[in-house]
Amino acid sequence: MSKLIRLAAVPAIPALLSVTLPAAALADEAPDSSIVVTALRTPVAQDRVSSSVTVLDEAAIVENQPIALTDILLRTPGISLSRNGGYGTVTSLRIRGADGGQTVMVLDGMRLSDPSSTAGGFGFANLLLDDAERIEILRGPQSILWGSDAIGGVVNVTTRKPEKALEGSFAVEGGSHETFSARAGAGGTSEAVDWRLSGSTFTTDGISARANGTEDDGYRRSAASGTVTVRLAAQVSLDLRGYYSDARNDFDGYAGDSPAYGLTQEWSGYAGLNFSLLDGKLTNRLAVMQSMTDRENYDPTRDIRSITFDAHGRVRRFEYQGTYSFSDAIQLMFGAEREEQRMTTASPSNSTAAYAKIPHKADTNSVYGQLRVTPATGFTVDAGVRYDHQSRFGGNTVISGGAAYTPNDGATMLRASYSEGYKAPSLYQMFSAYGVADLGPEKAKGWEVGAEQSLGQILRVSATWFERDTENLINFAYCPTSGTLPDACYIPGTTTTRFGHYANVDKSHTRGLELAGSARWNVFFAEANYSWIEAEDRTPDSSTYGRQLARVPRHLANAQAGVELPSGLRGSVAARYSGRTFDSASGTTELDGYWLFDVRAQWPVTEGLMLQGRVENLADKTYETAGGYAAFGRTFYLGLRSRF
Repeated sequence: MSKLIRLAAVPAIPALLSVTLPAAALADEAPDSSIVVTALRTPVAQDRVSSSVTVLDEAAIVENQPIALTDILLRTPGISLSRNGGYGTVTSLRIRGADGGQTVMVLDGMRLSDPSSTAGGFGFANLLLDDAERIEILRGPQSILWGSDAIGGVVNVTTRKPEKALEGSFAVEGGSHETFSARAGAGGTSEAVDWRLSGSTFTTDGISARANGTEDDGYRRSAASGTVTVRLAAQVSLDLRGYYSDARNDFDGYAGDSPAYGLTQEWSGYAGLNFSLLDGKLTNRLAVMQSMTDRENYDPTRDIRSITFDAHGRVRRFEYQGTYSFSDAIQLMFGAEREEQRMTTASPSNSTAAYAKIPHKADTNSVYGQLRVTPATGFTVDAGVRYDHQSRFGGNTVISGGAAYTPNDGATMLRASYSEGYKAPSLYQMFSAYGVADLGPEKAKGWEVGAEQSLGQILRVSATWFERDTENLINFAYCPTSGTLPDACYIPGTTTTRFGHYANVDKSHTRGLELAGSARWNVFFAEANYSWIEAEDRTPDSSTYGRQLARVPRHLANAQAGVELPSGLRGSVAARYSGRTFDSASGTTELDGYWLFDVRAQWPVTEGLMLQGRVENLADKTYETAGGYAAFGRTFYLGLRSRF
């Protein structure tokens, strides 16, 4: 398993920790300087990181056998998810109770987002595991380095790096609901060039998206990614990276079964020049990247026009980043960025032959800096500041500071940090039919303290307490049904009324505790984590003041125990709990809490070839993560994977 993997525990049951941890078998090794965290935009030794971070390596990914990225993220502390049906449907990931649009997604250094989506962030529905080799989850507000959207945290995924002159890999899997998945990759390394190319395909008949539906809503997706590093000179290299996916998902309307479907295409590209100056003390990166998303929804039952929604989003970024190492103990990272967001959307009616997609844009210029100092062995402090100027709402400044301390080479780790985050209003929130152009940014301030302790190579436990205040939250405000309407209840520039609009109206306060542990003894292993998250509405004079935010469970938990034999045969039983939640911000409907149980096994048939299988939702539990939408019952999967 990963040296840093910190999976979850279980709600309302401290007893589970006491039962699971001592018995067990997944010994996290103490943090050390050989383990680096790249979600901080430059490699940082894990024992010098002041924020809470989970690192999942390739072994952890293989052992969990996930299909989608979110499948494995859910196994880590503080993360919940809602999905409107099976794979490919609308998916919202929440880190420590933060809204789904308040998380930054990074793939091979490329920040992925869709400015034409409601919140302007990344839609996790179409991101499967593909060629992923490492996943990092950085929790808490992280806008110093990542700018807008980084209120909940950052998910950083890197694909495989070549280790041989020529190498390859493949994985193939089939299972319930006529599901089939295949992926393959090839790469190589030499003195001058490192390269890796991969492709994947996934198809499933799926389940009915609506809980009351009777017909299956299928999903298919094809994807490809690639990285090339060319060493142009001793201190100069060029990085080229790309990602592409093409997907189709069937979905249902509110009433139930529907022939409606959506098409989504995503492209991302990156080109970066890396060079060092001053005898290697100053490292520099100049980069340009672009991501584009095309989304179209269709309803074949319409008379004149089957297309019901048409959107295009594009983000172009220009970046400079420098790191100056005064010594091994003092590093200064600084940079400047420009981000250009563009969006066109249209919701064509069924009564006209022509429709227009109206373009909108926003640009952001940024500068940032972060200093990291290790004044004594085992003790590191950091501080940072960032300034952004957005073409629509103006300037915004955030700061951060933290410390990490280990008195015994990582056997004990203490961490504390304060950080701020913000989220710019999306183009959709400003310029759609319900938009308000002068919205301000959402702002967050958070802090955390944490401790980790190892007991030899047998057991490692950790605990983290966090708090976060968020204000100026953007939500949908409904217009009054009688009396004089305010200006915001008219579509801008017209006399046409609308039933609601986006507005900066909400506040929230979140606090919580994350407990985690892992252990290994002989051939046995176990791991568990538990998260208590109190995420409450704190909007003054609101009827929901003090109420838990919608679709944020107060209790989350994970546990796993199993055996791994010297032959490589591995088997485990895993459990996941999600507590009850409100389905909407103001409604009274509650979604019940649920336990899910999985069984996984893998067996190395021969060198370089592994047989794997699993049963998910073993008890065939019926549950919902979004009101009225179905979730998978018991499913079976069997596959082969190889790396050669």
